[in-house]
Amino acid sequence: MMKIHNFPEAHAKVHLPSKVTMAVTEKPDGGYNLITLEWFMRTSIDPPMFAISVGHTRYSYECLQDVRYFNLVFPGSTQKSLLALAGSKSGRDIDKFSAGEVASFPGKLHKLPILKDAAACFECEVVTQVKSGDHTIFVGEVKHSWSNEEEQLFFYPKN
Repeated sequence: MMKIHNFPEAHAKVHLPSKVTMAVTEKPDGGYNLITLEWFMRTSIDPPMFAISVGHTRYSYECLQDVRYFNLVFPGSTQKSLLALAGSKSGRDIDKFSAGEVASFPGKLHKLPILKDAAACFECEVVTQVKSGDHTIFVGEVKHSWSNEEEQLFFYPKN
C-alpha cells in the first residue's frame, strides 16, 4: 500500500543499487581530478550529450568553471576502491590519480586521462550549464567515446 513519506525515507527505498560514474576534470593549476557522481544522464542522441550534476562546494565545480571539459567515466568492476577515494577525498588536498594508482592515457579532445580499467569513457566539452539549487548541471557534448570489452560495469550494491 502506498503511503506518503518524507523525501529521505522514500529515496532510500530506490537509491541502491545504483549506477555510479566518475568525472575527470582538469585542475586550474595543472594536473587532474576525479569525482564520483551518481547524478548524471544522457540528454541528447544527436549530437550525443551527457549531463552531470556537481555540488557548488566540490573542487570539481571549481575545475569545471575554469576548464570546460570533462571525461565521464563508467567504472569497471575492479574500481570500487577508486570510486570510494574519488568520492571521499578532495582534489584540493590530494592527487587522486597518484593516490589511487590510476592507470590512464591521454584522451583525444583535451588530453584529459582515459582510465584503462573503466568499462567506458566519454570525452565531453561543456556546452551549457544550469544552476539547480546547491548543484550545477553541466551538459557536455560527447566528442570521443571509448569502451573496454574486458570490463563489466560497476554497480554500487544495495546494503
